[in-house]
Parts: sequence; structure tokens; C-alpha cells
Amino acid sequence: MTTVGPPGPWQSVARSIGLMSGDGTVAATIFAEMSALAARTGAVNLGQGFPDVDGPQAAKDAAIAAIRAGRNQYAPGDGVPELRRAVADHQHRHYGIDLDPDSEVLVSTGATEGIAASVLALAGPGDEVLTLEPFYDVHAACIALSGATHVTAPLLPRDGTFRLDVAALRAAASARTRVIVINTPHNPTGAVLTPAELEAVAAVAREHDAVVVTDEVYEHLVYDDARHVPVATLPGMRERTLTVSSSGKTFSLTGWKIGWVSGPADLITAVRTVKQFLTFTSGAPFQPAIAEVLADDAVPRALATSLAERRDLVCEGLTAAGFEVAVPAGTYFVSADASPLGFDDATELCRRLPELAGVVAVPVPAFCAPGSTTSEALSSWVRFTYVKQRDVLEEGMRRLGKAFG
Repeated sequence: MTTVGPPGPWQSVARSIGLMSGDGTVAATIFAEMSALAARTGAVNLGQGFPDVDGPQAAKDAAIAAIRAGRNQYAPGDGVPELRRAVADHQHRHYGIDLDPDSEVLVSTGATEGIAASVLALAGPGDEVLTLEPFYDVHAACIALSGATHVTAPLLPRDGTFRLDVAALRAAASARTRVIVINTPHNPTGAVLTPAELEAVAAVAREHDAVVVTDEVYEHLVYDDARHVPVATLPGMRERTLTVSSSGKTFSLTGWKIGWVSGPADLITAVRTVKQFLTFTSGAPFQPAIAEVLADDAVPRALATSLAERRDLVCEGLTAAGFEVAVPAGTYFVSADASPLGFDDATELCRRLPELAGVVAVPVPAFCAPGSTTSEALSSWVRFTYVKQRDVLEEGMRRLGKAFG
């Protein structure tokens, strides 16, 4: 906890993600709290989702070469031309989306900045921004900074996975809906929205003349028969969709923070106008390195295959320990219900889990609006990551099995 600070918009951000208590003190994020707990107790950290191995050597070599070649000053505000071309080629190759790399692609400091600049550019006081719930905390924080009102539609457990409540989505939209933010593949649930669910989102956007900002950072990390479908490929959606992605998850280089936003030129102009006053530009030697490897589809395919195997290991271990598991179709994460083990409060369980089992996880309600009906419905759900080396996962599952199995 930290002491009360001066009044300002930061307080709205803290409240939006449940960090501000009634007396005004501010807590660390649940990710920081759980990672500190893991470090203090020596628990296996299956809470925070970052890889424990580096990405492809070719990318690292290209970055080193760029540094040695002197590419160490400001990159262009839009991003280096070769990366913008590589993003355009990627979107055409994978999804048949044709983009002008000079006017329809914008490089950002990770997907986080791309999302922030998009929301800040398009929504403000008096507007509503509709998201799925649970939601990645960045989405809620950006909406709070914009001054818009955050409304949600739930993703809830059904038939062993999480599915969008389409009726609730339609009911949540209104004439004030300016932006719809969706994340698919979805963190924290691991759901991949189906074409029917995506069409429901598109129909709401068309009906209310809203822009869809779609967070697709896990686009290549899908498993089994799941298929990632960009919203921009749906009828009537290219002109009203901003697609955000990054290299961090695809190439296991999360610390480089190289992301991008693509979409129609008028929307990219709006985002660029805001983005240039956030970081302006970053990652000068990393941008050409990502441009060099973005055409290598074998790397993300191999990562997805490996992650699917690790997902199965964790799902089997959690099931054996007594959790009810929603098997993820994508991302780094699996969500599991602890109520069969007698735990109805996921936050309390996660704070006790290092003591009980020597493992750290993250409570799913941390991804919900404080006190919302979705938070209550998911009060006993816990998120585990499986983007760790196999021996780490095996040890974590062994510990959980010993404690609860």
C-alpha cells in the first residue's frame, strides 16, 4: 500500500482496476503483489505471464547488428519503413487484409501504447467504451484516463470453456457507445472468440456506429481446431476497426515493446496524433530486427505447438489437484475454478497459495470491475500461466497435487 496522493485522473485509473481502497490508499497491482510473494517465498511463479526463455536468435542478432550499424537515435514517429511494410505483408499473408504501410500502419511502444493511443484518440467524457469482462487491466485504465464510461459484457464459463454472453453485449451497447475494445485470443480466460461471437460484436458496432479496437497480441498462439479471425475481415468492418498486435508474445520478446496498430488511414491519423505525444517513438534498433523476423511463420508455429503441450500438462495437473478447468484455446493462460476444493474467494486463495502449495497464481476477479456481477460469478476462479519451461510447470503441478490432490 502507498499513501494517498494528490487529486487527479490517476485516481480514476486506480479505482478502475480496484487498486484504491475506501480510505484512498493505493495498492500495487495484483501482478506485482503476486510476483513479490513468489520472490519472498520461493514459490513457483505461475502468476505473471512472461516467457522464461528468449525469442529467436535471428531477432537478437539483427538487433545487435542494428545497434552496431548506428540505428540508435529516434526512429520515425510512424515506425521504420521496413517494419511497417512487414506488418502490412503479415496482415495480407495471414488474413488477406490489404494495407498501405505508409498511411494504415503505425508502430507503437508495445500493444499497450497502441491501445492507449486508440482509446484516448476516440473516446472522452460523455462517451461509453464497451469491453468484454474479464478484461486486461490496461483496457480499463486507458478508458479511465480518457474520461469515458466503461461498460462491459461478460465472458462466462460454459461447456468447459468461456463464451461471450451475446444478449448482454447487445444490452450493454447504447447510443453513447463510441468504442468497443475486444481481446481475442482472450487474456485471462484463454477463449478464442468464434466467428458467430465476432459477428455479434461487429453487428453492435455497425448498429451504433462504433469503432472496434481489437487487441490481437496472441493471434498466433491458438491451439487444436481454434482459428483466430480478425474483426477487420468481417463485412463492413475494415473501415471501423483498429487492429493492435505486437511482437512480444509472437516472438517471446516481451521486453522489446515493439507493437503496431493498423486500420483505415483516417483512424490511424487520429491515433498517430495522440501517440506522438506519448512516447513519440522507441526501440530504434529493435524495429528493424522485428521487421526481419516477422516473415518467419515457422517460429510462432513452433511456439504454439510447444505451448499446446505445456497447456495440456497444466490442465491435467490442475484437474488432478481438484480444480475445475476451462481448457484454453489460445494465449499463455488457463483459468480454473477453485470452488471444488472449498475455496470461494480466489484472491484470498492466491495470497495463501504459496503457503499451502508453494505456487503463485493470479485471481481472475482482478480482471473484473470491482463488485461487478461478473466478478461475483468468477469469485473462485484463478489464472495460471503455462509459458514457462516444462520442468517449472511439472514442479508447480507436483506441488499442487501434493497439497490438494
